[in-house]
Amino acid sequence: MKKLHLSLLLLIVAVGLHAQDSTSAKLSKKEEREQRKLKRISLFKPLEEGEVLQDREFSIGARLNTDGWSGFFELGYRKSRTTVNYFQFEFAEKKDPKEDKKPGALKDVDQWGFVYSEKPYIYGKQNNFYQAKLGVGQLRLIGGKGNKNGVLVNAFYYGGVSIGMLKPYYLNVVDPNTGRSVQVKYGQDALYDQAFKDRGSIIGGAGFGKGWGELSITPGLHAKTGLRFDWARFNEVVSALEVGVNAEYYTKNIPIMVDTDGKKFFFNAYIAFQFGKRWDKK
Repeated sequence: MKKLHLSLLLLIVAVGLHAQDSTSAKLSKKEEREQRKLKRISLFKPLEEGEVLQDREFSIGARLNTDGWSGFFELGYRKSRTTVNYFQFEFAEKKDPKEDKKPGALKDVDQWGFVYSEKPYIYGKQNNFYQAKLGVGQLRLIGGKGNKNGVLVNAFYYGGVSIGMLKPYYLNVVDPNTGRSVQVKYGQDALYDQAFKDRGSIIGGAGFGKGWGELSITPGLHAKTGLRFDWARFNEVVSALEVGVNAEYYTKNIPIMVDTDGKKFFFNAYIAFQFGKRWDKK
């Protein structure tokens, strides 16, 4: 009987020790997970909070202007704690507020009776006006980010050169002599110029690819100013909204519409979104 009691006692002690070891192991694993979590927090916290002080930044973005659209890329170099110098290249198109897009004429395809329309066109348009811009600017810190949910606020001013590119706008119109379709641009022949104002003579647009070999170049200058709001969670990432105004001046009048005088000076407001990254120079 004594041996039985001793055996039971040893069994109870063994089970207790095993349970204690299991509990200790579980606690150890839990502590390891907590340590890993704390380590991740310690690594990412400096990226989330505090000042943005990386030496370089690169971003791409798009703008919606009151007179068109543009896309751009930007490279920045930090000058001081509150100042970043940046270079920017932008490609844009300006549109006249009078532009009115119309559907092309309907046309039978074949014996199956399928019907399709010709390419849509912009009534009264004379030229497409594109711009390639290169400039330098500066960001000035107004409000720091503070923490991961904060917003970095910068004021900026910027200026540079602009290369204006006029591309003739082609239409498919009815030739008054032959009754056939012919692709023409405004100013090509007085016989066809009236067709640009006569919807009954227009069949449709000639397509985006027509006219690129006839670009005319007009140099100019441009400048803009506004505010940039960066809400990126991590300081090494750029996620920004920009609002501002832009002014451009060209050396010659820019005719866009047939019935509107060309002008040299353009002014617009815009909103832009841009995304990118920041890093330290090695």
